[in-house]
Parts: sequence; structure tokens; C-alpha cells
Amino acid sequence: MAQSATEKAALTQAANLPAVYRRLTTDDLREALRKMHLIRRFEESAEEAYMRGLIHGTMHLSIGQEASAVGICAPLTDADFITSTHRGHGHCIGKGAEVKKMLAEFFGKEGGYCRGRGGSMHIADVSKGNLGANGIVGGGIPIAVGAALAMKKQGKGSVVVSFFGDGANNEGAFHEALNMASIWKLPVIFVCENNGYGMSTSTKRSTAVANVADRASAYAMPGVIVDGNNFAEVAAAAFEAADRARRGEGPTLIESKTYRIRGHSRSDRNRYRTKEEIEAWQARDPITLFERELTGLGLITPEEIEKIRAEVEAEIKEGLDFATQSPSPSPADVTRYVYTD
Repeated sequence: MAQSATEKAALTQAANLPAVYRRLTTDDLREALRKMHLIRRFEESAEEAYMRGLIHGTMHLSIGQEASAVGICAPLTDADFITSTHRGHGHCIGKGAEVKKMLAEFFGKEGGYCRGRGGSMHIADVSKGNLGANGIVGGGIPIAVGAALAMKKQGKGSVVVSFFGDGANNEGAFHEALNMASIWKLPVIFVCENNGYGMSTSTKRSTAVANVADRASAYAMPGVIVDGNNFAEVAAAAFEAADRARRGEGPTLIESKTYRIRGHSRSDRNRYRTKEEIEAWQARDPITLFERELTGLGLITPEEIEKIRAEVEAEIKEGLDFATQSPSPSPADVTRYVYTD
């Protein structure tokens, strides 16, 4: 029997469909796109609030790295955990955080995740498995190993993801943590988001190996390099690493090569990068690439994309209203909800 045009189109789409998309529903993919848009607008809104004097201190934006955060979180559930970095807003949203509580934390309000005590670099949401961001370079890596050890000892099938930047791969904590995780075959995924620069220092000047993932071989674990601006590549590596961890086969090191469009922080004058370099990466915007892919596969329409954008805008507005209206902490409670050794 001859195939209809519709049947041929369906077969063509199936042949072009990335294998990892067969593990995700259409709703999952649309939700991934929504989270990527939410990260982008959150970062832009936080930056705007800072420029207006509504937020004090500094912040580290992940504009341009959205596919990395959302792709890595694709196989994770609320029973899985992450540790994050000073550039961690995208990880929070990727793991399911509410932007209104994140914005309230930025504004130093009681309605924030850490009651306004943590700010940009210390957001945590244990209910969603987010063990917290960390302002210390490489600080979250050994914490993730400890959490993974706890999960193994308790016989749980949970996986722990440790996000860190390229600068952390030259810290002693990185090497000690990978070695221990490999010896004990812990269910941890090390994710280096290599955006090319540790503050203003290029990885070409600071790191002896060509790829951070090359260092995995020294600790007897897989080292995987992915295009961090390609959601499908990131998600595929994350699923494979999570499957391996859940089978009890130990850790994986994923190097997600991506790029931060903004400077290191708000004080960064961006004099160490060329305009041409930044524009070349902007041309590979992860959100635009993902939208084109989903549209080309027939998994979303332009009208549905616009609806997602509108929903995100409404969520950001609601979040800003919540943050501005939340009460400030009382000076009498200055020592409450703050812990130290």
C-alpha cells in the first residue's frame, strides 16, 4: 500500500528526531523551552532592577547559558539533587524554583527562599532538591560528593549534579572530589559549564589541557564534551550520565561548552573580549536554536512560542510585584535563620 503524504512526513520527522527526544514528551520539550525563556527574562529583569537601584551588591548572570542548565536538569526529579555556583540562577529555575521567591531573595525580603539572607549567590530550595548555590569557586563540588555518598548509603536511587565553572577545574577540591567519587562509585554527575573565562582569564591561559573533560580519564570516569548551546546534546549526555549513576556505575564528568554574553559580574567592563567574539556567540543563541529545532520538527508552532513568551512575561511581572511587596527582615531577627560553625 502506498504511503500518504502525512505518513511520509511523520516518518521523516521520526528519522530526524534526536534520540533523546524519545525519552521526553512534547510537553516536556515545551516546558524546557519555557524554562529557558524564564531564565533569560529573569536575568534581564534582575539586571534592570539592579540598574534602577532596587537591588544592591553584585550578580553573575547566565544569559547565553540557558540550554546548559535546562538540558542537564532534564532527567532529574525532585528526588535528585544539585549544587550550584555563584552563576546559579539558571540552575535554580532548571530545577523548578519559583521566580517570585528568587526575586524576593534578590531584593533581600522575607519572602525569598532564604528569607532575604542569602541574596543572589546563596539561593537554596531543598524541596526541589536544590542544595544551594555557593560563592566559593569549586565549593559545591565536594558538597555534591557528600550528598551522593549519603544517597548511596541510604540505598536511594537519587542522583546528585554538581554544576561548576571552568575556573573551578583548577581548584584542589575538584580533583579530590572526582577521585573520591570514582573510588566509591558515587551517583554524582560533575558538570563543568565552560564559558571560556574564569573572571577575565581565558581557559587557554589558565588550563593545561585542551578540554576540562580530558581530566576525567585520570579518575577512571567518562569525560563527555557537549555543545552547551544545544539542548538536545546536553540533555542526551545528562540522561546517559544519570542512567549510569543509577545503575551504580559511578560518576561522569560533562563539559558543557557555552558562553556568557554578559560580563563576569556587574563590575566587569568586558575589556578582555572582542566585540566580534561576543557577536559570534550571540548568533548561536541557545533559545533561538531550540525554537528553530522544535519548529522544524513540528513539535511547536510560532503561535505557541509567542504564548510561552507572554506567559513568562506575566510570571516575571508577578514575581517582581511579589518581591517589592514582601516585607523586609526585622533587624531584631538578624541572627535568625543564619548558621555558622
